[in-house]
Amino acid sequence: MNRDDDLEIPLGKRTKLYRFLEILPGALSFSMIAALFIFSIISPTLGAIYLLIVIAITLVKAIGVAVRTIQGYQEIQKAMKVNWHQRVEDLKEPHHKFEQLRGRDSEEFNFDEHVENLRAISVAPDDFPHPDKIYHAVIMVAYNEGMETLVPTVEAVLNTSFPNERIIFFMGYEERGGPEIEECAKELKRRYKDRFYDFVPIKHPANLPKEIKGKGPNLTYAGEHLAQYAEKKHLKKENIVVTSLDSDNRMSKWYLDYVAYEFIVHEDRKRMSFQPVSIFTNNIWDASAPMRVIAVSNSFFNVINVKRPHLLRNFASHSQPLDALEEMDFWSKRTIVEDGHQYWRSLFHFRGKYEVLSVKVPIYQDAVIEETFLKTVKAQFVQLRRWDYGASDVAYVGVRMLDKKRRRMPLWYLFPKFWRLLDGHVTLAAISPIVAFGGWVPLLVNSQSRELLAHNLPITVSWIQLFATIGLMITIFMSLRMLPPRPKKYNRIKSIGMVAQWVLSPLVAILYQSAAAFYAQGRLLLGNYMENFDVTRKVVKK
Repeated sequence: MNRDDDLEIPLGKRTKLYRFLEILPGALSFSMIAALFIFSIISPTLGAIYLLIVIAITLVKAIGVAVRTIQGYQEIQKAMKVNWHQRVEDLKEPHHKFEQLRGRDSEEFNFDEHVENLRAISVAPDDFPHPDKIYHAVIMVAYNEGMETLVPTVEAVLNTSFPNERIIFFMGYEERGGPEIEECAKELKRRYKDRFYDFVPIKHPANLPKEIKGKGPNLTYAGEHLAQYAEKKHLKKENIVVTSLDSDNRMSKWYLDYVAYEFIVHEDRKRMSFQPVSIFTNNIWDASAPMRVIAVSNSFFNVINVKRPHLLRNFASHSQPLDALEEMDFWSKRTIVEDGHQYWRSLFHFRGKYEVLSVKVPIYQDAVIEETFLKTVKAQFVQLRRWDYGASDVAYVGVRMLDKKRRRMPLWYLFPKFWRLLDGHVTLAAISPIVAFGGWVPLLVNSQSRELLAHNLPITVSWIQLFATIGLMITIFMSLRMLPPRPKKYNRIKSIGMVAQWVLSPLVAILYQSAAAFYAQGRLLLGNYMENFDVTRKVVKK
């Protein structure tokens, strides 16, 4: 087993370079805000020019986001119409199917690519695993969720088109969750042990050394037991694809077959992971308006990345071969953002030869709901600040980028990735407040100024913001297309609320997205590390 200790995040005191890079995201984010005031003090015109440059860049990005949202949604719709189980079946008789399908015109998603895959496999069948030899292992992690949350997740896996007799279901649950979650694990095993290849509950002990309290240690502990299980059952690890699931995930019926198909047809499959589209609409009709805006906005981000493969990273649920996971010691046990961090671990382990492939079908997740509105407001912020702690990867990547021995890949290849990582976190924190309030700053800090550009700036910014509402209209339209059917318990007035909620988007962007990013980056800046995974409850409304 090739365990690579250099892949882990340091514990305790960091080097000076590591601390500098931890400080960098927060310092840049706060500096972007401060720069507007400093430039405006020097000259209101200079402050206005700075603001207009920031807004212009943001507007260009917003146009790109609107276009990619539409394109990504169309790709998902096309992929959902494909019978991925049949495509996997086609791979069993590649030559026959190739002769049958070649030359045929079809508008079906990636049809020509499918025909080419059949040709390649028929020419060199030994280079590709047989579909009947592929197994899926699903690791569902849980803390203290109840059966009303866990059962639908298991049922969704059971109801996929992939044969259940080749699905190994592991439930990794926390000892810290108490006796209730253990009883749930036992009950789920009783119900489902004969409906999959196997259903195996694994209790992750509390307070193991060199672990934070988080999802990553739970996943890794279950993954280690899965590797042992595969050896015991004489299953080839290189033919097992592992999917990590949160307890509120509902995978598309095509997901496992889609992943199996892509796993088979790519020869460099060990150096790949497979990323579905996370859509936060399971309970969207039950959520309050601010949480709905955040849930749909986060869904759009994942839809957009369908058309931006160069920016695709592991997020929430994802799939990776068991042999690759074991070789790199599974997931990190020292970060609360083990999903996004897994991309960087894999990239460095495979020396840059690693790819996240978009699986263009959804895995549906829950929006945040607590027992009361105030608890929900707090829980949503806690979830976002945890996600935004992905800024900690700036230091992880940066120290390796600046060290030739640890870089393991060309600088020209890694630096753009590092820059996008840094830019993404700084932009998330700083842009919303600058765009919302920046138009008044040059005049407020220099009220005696008579410079024309500064006086006209609020009007100019308001016109730009009015133009940006075109993008908001696209957002509203796409959000309605993505909604699940309205439950019978709600009348049509609720549907009107699904449109009206978007007036909250500027407020949500500042009080949630920007504030959570500043909070996470501020903690890094001060060295006050977030090493406790705050579980976000999603109450099921009866």
